[in-house]
Amino acid sequence: MDCITEIRYYHFMAGVLVQQQYDPFCSRCKAFTNSVQAVREGLAEVEERKASEISALPEEQAQLLIVARKAFSGLHPDPDAVGQKKAGNCRLPQGVCFVKSSKTLDIGHV
Repeated sequence: MDCITEIRYYHFMAGVLVQQQYDPFCSRCKAFTNSVQAVREGLAEVEERKASEISALPEEQAQLLIVARKAFSGLHPDPDAVGQKKAGNCRLPQGVCFVKSSKTLDIGHV
């Protein structure tokens, strides 16, 4: 996959995760905590693996990466989070999760 597509994915996920940190259920859910960790690790791996491509990006595209990095650094998920569906708090249908569903847009990295 090309570098900018991967960066766009992480920029998208940054937006999702930043917004869901204010949701009263997602912010306290194990799925949120696990997703933040996985997405952070995925971005770090892309930055390492594609460093030369990233350094050659036009400014407009490089800004997406900067914004994503900043957003991820501001996320502080609960390390003791519990699954909100299992706890009986999340009433989304079985198999539906705002955070996990967004994360599945990735094309094989996270």
